[in-house]
Order: sequence, then structure tokens, then C-alpha cells
Amino acid sequence: MRVTAFKAALFAAVMAPVALSSQDQTVRIRAAKALDGTGKVLSNVTITIQGSKITSIGPDNSGAATYNLGTLTAMPGMIDVHAHVGWHFDKDGRYAARPGTPAQEILYAAENAYVTLLAGFTTVQSVGAMSDKPLRDAINRGVLPGPRILSSLGQISNQKWTTDQIRENIRRLKGEGADLIKIFASASIRDGGVPTLSQEQVDAACGEARAQGLRSMVHAHSPESMLRSARAKCTQVEHGGLANAEALKALADGGIYFDPNIGLVTQNYLENKARFLGIGNYTEEGFASMEKALGLRGPMFTTALKTPGLKIVMGTDAVAGAHGQNAREPIERVKTGQKPMDAIIGMTSLAAESMGLQKELGAIAIGLNADLVAIDGDPLQDITALQRVRFVMRNGKVYKK
Repeated sequence: MRVTAFKAALFAAVMAPVALSSQDQTVRIRAAKALDGTGKVLSNVTITIQGSKITSIGPDNSGAATYNLGTLTAMPGMIDVHAHVGWHFDKDGRYAARPGTPAQEILYAAENAYVTLLAGFTTVQSVGAMSDKPLRDAINRGVLPGPRILSSLGQISNQKWTTDQIRENIRRLKGEGADLIKIFASASIRDGGVPTLSQEQVDAACGEARAQGLRSMVHAHSPESMLRSARAKCTQVEHGGLANAEALKALADGGIYFDPNIGLVTQNYLENKARFLGIGNYTEEGFASMEKALGLRGPMFTTALKTPGLKIVMGTDAVAGAHGQNAREPIERVKTGQKPMDAIIGMTSLAAESMGLQKELGAIAIGLNADLVAIDGDPLQDITALQRVRFVMRNGKVYKK
């Protein structure tokens, strides 16, 4: 979608839900089948919503339904725990590694947010960029359509920083409004994924995040960087492209959430190679490393699935070109051996738990936010149904019907 077309769609999306936004209005959604996000399947259910909250769930079919979903399957709004909503291709179709004007940047980010919402993702965790803040805040005010965004507003990656400097920068990010802290404990997989921060530095980063009441998300490809994250009691580890059984067990033993991005980010890079090649470390060697790592991800994920107690959540690391395709990640995970219900839990209730939002979203339950989607098909039988989203509601407002 180009920015001009996006403006028209944006206007329509903002205007359409206005009539449904009243806190006094009761909305009833009837579904023949619903997945509640915690592992339960509900049949012939009516979900009642008052304002932005779910107020009742039951078999009551009396009274007119505001929305009758027919044969569609209802489920909680999907959650992507790792995305980069601002990453985009510029007017020439190349990766925009250097920011354009503030107006251009916010429009591209808003476009990415909009297509992500229409794909059924009502919450995303966008990590690494201060530019996420105005978009996050505008969506929270209700003036732009998009998923709920949690952002780190930056990252801890400087290998030369002392532990005091790391702590100081985390306090700065907290003061600027960060929802979590993003930490790079290893190099990119394009650069071999080797550890980049010492144990002391990772300890300082995750420890200070806890002290500030924030969660920590750690970019870690190598087993050693994952082990350092486990020792430091970080909240969540991303990627694990080179993970071994020892590192995965350490995460499970520590109750650390694991988000192995196996289904979208690398595939998207390879599909859009010409748009990235020659920018930064997007070199021929870097792409060769990604192709090699892609072949390792299936066996790594299989090992992760066999690790008792490992809490696997769903994130895509969606970058330029990948927004709106987020459902490719759980589809690939199921193809690789994950049970469809476990994949759905990993992108709903467990994802919400990993962000400390289990009392607000991630399930169809009384008192939670009315984040609901309906898909054409049954994802328990055909996981690709997650790509056929026909209805999207966030906080009681309908954005797609």
C-alpha cells in the first residue's frame, strides 16, 4: 500500500469505528466456534462487550447479535511479541536504513501498524527505536488505527559501556517512557551470532531493568549468550538461531520466555534480498550466513519443543516487507512440529503473560479487553486459516468486518 492510498484507508478506518466506541453501547458477538486463547474451545457462544471490556460469555442466543460470525472461528486478538513497526522500504523500494523526514517516518510506521492490525494482530511489541513513541502514543489516544504497541524506545548494545553506563542508560529509557528494555547480547546472525556483552554487562542490564520495574528482552543467537541471559534472570530471549539443548534447558529452568523466530524474518530477508543488499551488513556474506542459519532453525525448534517447561511465545522480528504477514510465523512453527493449540496459546494468553498483561488481554474472558478476531476456517485443523482474518476488534472498536 502506498502512502497516498494509506491516507484514504486511514481516514476510513478512523471514522468507521466511531459509532461503536461509546462506553454506553453493548455489543453482542455470536460465534459457532471460539478458541479462548487458553486452550479451551467454545461452541455456540455469545460474547457481550460493554465499551472496551468483555462483560459476559455464554450460550445465550436470545436477543439480536450485533455481529453474527456465522461459520468463522473467533479467537483473541493475536499478539506479536517482537516486531519493528517503523522499518520500511523507501520510495525507491530500498530498505530505509537512514531515517527520512519525521513526517515520512511516521506515515510509513502508521501504514505498517495499520496493515498489522488488519491482519488480526491487536498487540505488538516493537523494539529498538525511539520513533515508535509518537505512534504508540497516538494509537493509545485513539486517533490512529493500529495495534496496541509496547516499545523499548532504544536498545542496550554498546560493548564498550561499563556496567554503570548500562544502568544509567536503562534509567534514561525508563524516564523516556520505555515499556521494556531491549538488549543485544550477541551479534546478528549475519555476523556469526557470537556473544557481544560479558556476563557482567548482561547482569547489569537485566538487573537494572528489574530494579526499574521493566522487563528485559535479549537478542541472543549463540548458546553462550543465551546462558548468560539465563544466569542474569532476563525476562525473554529472542532468536536462539544457534541454540543447543543446554541453553534451552537453562531458559526453561529459569522460567524465561523464548521466542525463536523461524517462520518470517529470514525468509523475508531472502525474498527481498535486492532491497537490502549493500546496506550495512546486508552483504553477500551476510545473506549466505542467513541461508545457512535458516537450515538450522528447524532442528533447533524441534529441540525447543522437546524441552520440558520451556515457555515458547510468538514473535516474528517483522522488518521492512514483513508487516501484515505476521501469521507466517505460527504457520511455520506448526509445520515444524508444534501443536496448533500450543501455537495459538503462544500468540495469545502466553504472549500476554510474557508482557505482564495477562489481566488485560490474550484471552476471551470476562473483564479482559475486547480484542477479538474472526478467521475463515479452523486453525486447529488448518493453521493457514490464521491468514484469513475477516473480523478485527480492538478495545471494543471494530476495524474490519
